[in-house]
Parts: sequence; structure tokens; C-alpha cells
Amino acid sequence: MKKKSNWLRLLPYLLKEWLSLSKGLLCILGFVLVTLSLPHLAGKVSLYIGQGRLQEVTYWLGLGALAFLIRGIFQYGQNIFMINASLEMVLTVRKKTYAHLHKLGLDYFETSSTGDLTYRLTEDIDKIGEIVDKLSHQFVSNVLQLIVIPLYMLYLNWQLTIASLVLAPLMAVLVSSFGERLLVLSSRSQSRISNLSSLLTEVFSGISVVQAFAAQDYEVERFSQEARHNRNARYKTEKLKATQYPIVGFLEAVSIMFLFFIGGWQISQGNLKSEDFVSYLAAVAILLQPIDLITSNYNEFKQAEASVDRIFELIDVQPAIEQKKDSLNLPIVLGKVELSEVSFYYKQDKQVLKNVNLLVKPGQVIALVGASGAGKTTLVKLISRFYDPQKGKISIDDIDIRDLDIVSLRRQIGIVPQENILFSGTIAQNIAYGQDQLDFKAIEKASQIANAHSFIMQFPQGYHTWVGERGVNLSGGQKQRIAIARAVMLNPRIMILDEATSALDSSSEALVQEALERVMENRTVFVVAHRLSTIRNADCIVVLEDGQIVESGNHDQLLVKKGHYAKFYEQQYAKRLDQF
Repeated sequence: MKKKSNWLRLLPYLLKEWLSLSKGLLCILGFVLVTLSLPHLAGKVSLYIGQGRLQEVTYWLGLGALAFLIRGIFQYGQNIFMINASLEMVLTVRKKTYAHLHKLGLDYFETSSTGDLTYRLTEDIDKIGEIVDKLSHQFVSNVLQLIVIPLYMLYLNWQLTIASLVLAPLMAVLVSSFGERLLVLSSRSQSRISNLSSLLTEVFSGISVVQAFAAQDYEVERFSQEARHNRNARYKTEKLKATQYPIVGFLEAVSIMFLFFIGGWQISQGNLKSEDFVSYLAAVAILLQPIDLITSNYNEFKQAEASVDRIFELIDVQPAIEQKKDSLNLPIVLGKVELSEVSFYYKQDKQVLKNVNLLVKPGQVIALVGASGAGKTTLVKLISRFYDPQKGKISIDDIDIRDLDIVSLRRQIGIVPQENILFSGTIAQNIAYGQDQLDFKAIEKASQIANAHSFIMQFPQGYHTWVGERGVNLSGGQKQRIAIARAVMLNPRIMILDEATSALDSSSEALVQEALERVMENRTVFVVAHRLSTIRNADCIVVLEDGQIVESGNHDQLLVKKGHYAKFYEQQYAKRLDQF
């Protein structure tokens, strides 16, 4: 069964620009009507040239020049109005697609290629805009010419017109066949260029690792292979197009030669005047351009169809996290968090959390301990509703978080992750991330809590210092403290600290730890940590193993039990002694 085209789904976006479209269509109509007059003018000029009447020749040539001038004005109008409509459509589609991607959960981005998403939002959408622009003025204009000019040709001589259109069905079949094949090849080509884009994004993001492992030659070879695949895919597409044009051109030439033969025969029989034949030939000459352009436009249309499919493939992705229509706005909370019989798995055969029950009172500091893969980070991600558990319930202040507006929920939760992502912009913009207006008093206060104010003021431009992509201009400890300040700016009642000091040296860790202790005051805090020294003062330490809580209690209680936590603590303490 043939797949339904997505082109019609673009129509509502284009029709929003009805005013520009209407003006463009009026210009197209004027362009076609003036074009229709040109064969008649050519016939008149040839008639008077044959009679040697220079005054009449000059008059009709003047009308011809005026016709070309008016035609050019209409052509300018159709181009300007239609490109405006298509660019506005592109802008709308791009914003809608980008906004839709932000509605998708972490599960989608964890399995998607950043380079591919970037390519779709840029190159694919631009390609759609280009073909829509061409279709909206070139295609409409060409189709109208293909209707009115053959009618004029029928009026001049129906026998010639029928003879000239004998090969038209064959040409239509060939163009359609080539177009379908181009769609397949274009899809492959765009997949290849997306792969190339993904590879570049991946390598440039991890360039420090590439250089550290002296893997430049390895990456150059990977790039060369992917670039070769892209080249081959593009070559097959261009080869098919190169095959099509000579075939269609040959059929056009045969049609014209046949036309001359029939025209000459009719003139010899006295059934056709020579000036009418010149007018007829002028109409045919004018008709060749729209035929060639429609062939070209159809090829581009089929190539761009792959881009249309790729964009609507994104738009059709449904968010894994669904928000209820009557969702509640979460007011300022006390900070009580409860997990009841919570089970979760990323894949059906790999359960990460199993029947977890946990009650956290307002203002408590809860530390989550366990080996890698035990489910610590997954648990705190569920609290922020980055995922929904397959079983059980999570509530904040006795309200099921699935009943809450997601934005209002996440604004009550401050997160300081292990790997802090900073964005291009100033330090102030990163601290007040997501806020339209910068409140520098609040920014400075948050920075002081996060132990960041002193190092920020050492920069010549202070809070206006440009951070650079991913915070390349800052050290790990500095980035971590800015991330803490960013979380503090929300003034959340619940904080999640996910391995917040694991990647820092001892001096940076001390500053960050001091900042975290300030942040944790009067808040409900979840701390995920491998370094047990950072959680000794937690109100409750929860030990996870294979997705289940196997122990809980404070530091001293768990040491007395001599269970899993005591074993972890002894191992880390022994390692620290070995270092000395």
C-alpha cells in the first residue's frame, strides 16, 4: 500500500499567509495573461517584416517591449509575495517542531542523535521552504501557462496542436517514474548527511577525549568513510537526474521537428498562414520553459518530500510523559515526598526499581547510596517526572505528581547534576537561566550562597563575563558552583544533588560542599553520592541494591548494623588510608 504523502499537512501552515498568497496569485495571473499576448505580437512582427512595413514593425516591437516590462513587474511581484509566504511558513513549522521536541521526555533524547535533530530543524526545513516557494509561484504559473497557451494553439491550428501533444503522455509517465525513484534516493542521501552531521557533533563535543587518546587519525578515517557514503548516495541521485534530462529533452526535440514537418506541410497546402505559423512557433517556444520547469520542480518536489516526511516524523512523536488537561498548579510546598510501591524499567526485560517505598519528611536530607546501576539516579529522575513509573505512585505533599502541571512541579525542584551544562552567554544569564528579566540582586545573592560570588568578581567583566559553549572558559569547580547558584535561583523546596562533587579535586570539593550545606538548609534534599564522606550528616541514608532498598538509617545506625553501608564505608576508608 502506497504511503500517504505529508505535503497536504503543510497546507494549513501556508494558508495562514493568505494575504501574501492572494497578492502573489494576482501577480501570477497577470504574468500569464501578458505571456499569452507574446505569440500574437511575434506573429504581427513577422507579418510586417515580410511586407517591409517598418512603421508597423516598430509599433508592434514597442508593444512587445511594453509587454515584457509589464510581465517583468508581475514576475517580481509573484516572487516577492510567494517567498514571503513560504518563509513565514518555514518559520512557523520550525518553531512548532522545536517546541514539540521540548515536550518530549529524556527517553527520546537519550536514544536520538543530536546531529540528526539539528539537520532536520535546519537543512530539512530550509529545503521544504525552497520547494514550497518554487511550487507556489513557478508551478502555479507554469500550470496556468500549460493550460492557456495550448488553448491559444488550438485556436490557431488544432491539427498542429494535436500533433505536437502526441508525445505528452509518454513524457508525463517518464517524469513521474523518475520522480518516485528520486524520492527513494533522496531519502537515503538525507539519512547519510544526517549521519555525517551526527558524527561531527559527537566528535567536536568530545574533542578533548579524541586528542587525549591521540585518535585524530581514527576519527579522520571514520569521517572519510561516512563522507564517502554520503558522496555515493548523492552521486546516485544526481546520476538519475542527469539521465532524465537528456531523455525528456530528446522527446521535446522530436516533438518540435514533427511540428515543423506538419506546419510546413499545412503551409504548402494553403491551410496555414506563415505569420500564424510564426505565432504558433512562438507559443511553442514559450511553452517549452514551463515544461522544463515543471519537470525540474517535480524532481525537487520528490526530493523535498523526504524532508517533509522527516519533519512530520518528529512532530508525530508522542511524549512519553503525558500531562492531564485538568492538571493542578503546584503551590509552594512543604517538601514532603513519598514513593509508594514504585517500580520502573527502561526496557521490559530490565527492571531498575522494584517496589520502592520511601517517606521523606519536609526538611530532611536523604542520601541515596549503592553501586552503579542500583537505581539511585533513576529514583530522583522519577521525582522530577522525567519518567513515569510503570507501577506505584509518587506524591509531593500528598499530591500525586501525575496530577500536577509539569512546569509547576519542576519549578519546586532544584537539580545540581554531576555533569553541569552551561550555555553560551554571560554568567548572569546562566545563573538566571530560563528567566526573561535578570534580577542582579537575586543573582548575586544566589551566587554568594553557592560560594561563586568571589571568583565571579575576579573576572574583569564580573557577572557579564561570557561563559563560552558548555562553559569552556571555567574550571570544573567554578561550573559546579554556578550550577548550584542556578538551582538556588528557583528557591526550591526540594533539592536533588546528583553526584555533585564526584568530579572535583579536594580544594574545589571543599568550596562546593560548603555551598551545598548552605543550600540544604530548610529544604528537603536528595543526595546521590559515591563519596560517603559527603553524606555522613544526612538525616537518613538509603542503600539501594538491584533497584531495592536494602538498608536505611543514619550514618551511625548503619555502621552498627555492619551491613551493606558499613562495607561501602570501610572500603572507601581503606582506600583513603592507602592514599596516605
